[in-house]
Amino acid sequence: MAARTLSYLLSRSRSLSSSSGAASLLPSLGGKSGGWRNSNNRYSTAAVVEELITPQVSINYTQHLINGKFVDAASGKTFPAYDPRTGDVIAHVAEGDAEDVNRAVAAARKAFDEGPWPRMTAYERSRILLRFADLVEKHNDEIAALETWNNGKPYEQAAKAEVPTFVRLFRYYAGWADKIHGLTVPADGNYHVQTLHEPIGVAGQIIPWNFPLLMFAWKVGPALACGNTIVLKTAEQTPLTALVVAKLLHEAGLPPGVLNIVSGYGPTAGAPLASHMDVDKLAFTGSTDTGKVVLGLAAKSNLKPVTLELGGKSPFIVCEDADVDKAVELAHFALFFNQGQCCCAGSRTFVHERVYDEFLEKSKKRALRRVVGDPFKKGVEQGPQIDTEQFEKILRYIKSGIESNATLECGGDRLGSKGFYVQPTVFSNVQDDMLIAQDEIFGPVQTIFKFKEIDEVIRRANSTRYGLAAGVFTQNLATANTLMRALRAGTVWINCFDVFDAAIPFGGYKMSGIGREKGIYSLHNYLQVKAVVTPLKNPAWL
Repeated sequence: MAARTLSYLLSRSRSLSSSSGAASLLPSLGGKSGGWRNSNNRYSTAAVVEELITPQVSINYTQHLINGKFVDAASGKTFPAYDPRTGDVIAHVAEGDAEDVNRAVAAARKAFDEGPWPRMTAYERSRILLRFADLVEKHNDEIAALETWNNGKPYEQAAKAEVPTFVRLFRYYAGWADKIHGLTVPADGNYHVQTLHEPIGVAGQIIPWNFPLLMFAWKVGPALACGNTIVLKTAEQTPLTALVVAKLLHEAGLPPGVLNIVSGYGPTAGAPLASHMDVDKLAFTGSTDTGKVVLGLAAKSNLKPVTLELGGKSPFIVCEDADVDKAVELAHFALFFNQGQCCCAGSRTFVHERVYDEFLEKSKKRALRRVVGDPFKKGVEQGPQIDTEQFEKILRYIKSGIESNATLECGGDRLGSKGFYVQPTVFSNVQDDMLIAQDEIFGPVQTIFKFKEIDEVIRRANSTRYGLAAGVFTQNLATANTLMRALRAGTVWINCFDVFDAAIPFGGYKMSGIGREKGIYSLHNYLQVKAVVTPLKNPAWL
């Protein structure tokens, strides 16, 4: 996300936590009490009972988009899309399989080999992307409402942060379109050597459900700026907003076949795309385990290059000189943002022993003040988890933490009896070998660790198979410099977190992925480099 929009979210979060009237923003409570209780019985919560807001948006696009037209699945099958607030079906979407992928790839191949997109001037491609950004900006509220309805994230987050960031990303890549060029290279002997940067061809792209719009922009923006054509598979949980913005992209002037969208499940739609012999490049964002499968399918087919943005278990390190109140709020944001469904979430909170007790007590109080409810309601910070599978997975991890003798400070159970709400949960006395310390929970579960020395926390922070991101909270420049270099992660945020400007590259070390998204680095994923060598006769100079 852009720095300005994340700043808005964080400042809003602080205002909610510090306001003496914060409790008044909580939804009305009633019904049976619930929640794991620790030995001191210090936490319990009641089920949420509230009148849900009906989204003011209609669902108009549920088919595949192939060769510029919305079409049914070849099999005629559909699958349900749900409202995570209730678990109710809100739409039936075309269910893609290998035949649909074949049709989409054929359209993309023809559009690349014979169509105007790679052949038009880069400036004209830029103008189409800019017109598209303007159209999305015009429809900001409707797109945000659909994103919230299908995903469960707070509407304020979608409308004031994510859709504006989507627009910013496309304007950024529109600016790059006519600035992609090669080099003139000096060589020994009488030769003129130049490099050409050419579009790679048909790009297969598979995006996740936690940030459907932003992942669309991260993938589609650079691919189009470079002159490629695309087959995009959406996540089966969140297929709706991609179809809406793709319609707007065609209204902006995108030629048919350049962007094709197939909805469906991983094994029946994602796997055929990953293994397709006529796809020239593959980009995937999702879990590390699925990333391994995708990489294997690409290798076994035509050895297509693959970029992967995968899981994380990011450390958030609070040093002894930290302003505890600010550190508590930032660590809370780093973990609980987007219901904890964020690959780079600061999910391992390391706190220096000198400030540990104060930090823990304030973190618990902050989690208890977190406003959970209907994401369409103003002031709500946390909506439901995406679906029943993710919801039950989070609860299993919470149970594992309790059984491992971590201390449950608050939360620990579902919230309400309908929908996929999980109480904001905080564990203390977490040990590095516990499952909740090793695995990516992908939910609103904060795990707090104690450390004593900088060398110790570096070793422990790096002791994971992941390396996506890290956060450091300190007022000491020398400490910051030491940690930013020692932490093996693709992004290190110093006294901030989740700053996703369009120009800042994002990606992981180790099993958190291959390659980088955003910025100039993402363009490299969608270009081939061709060296051209020509003899020179009697050159005036070399």
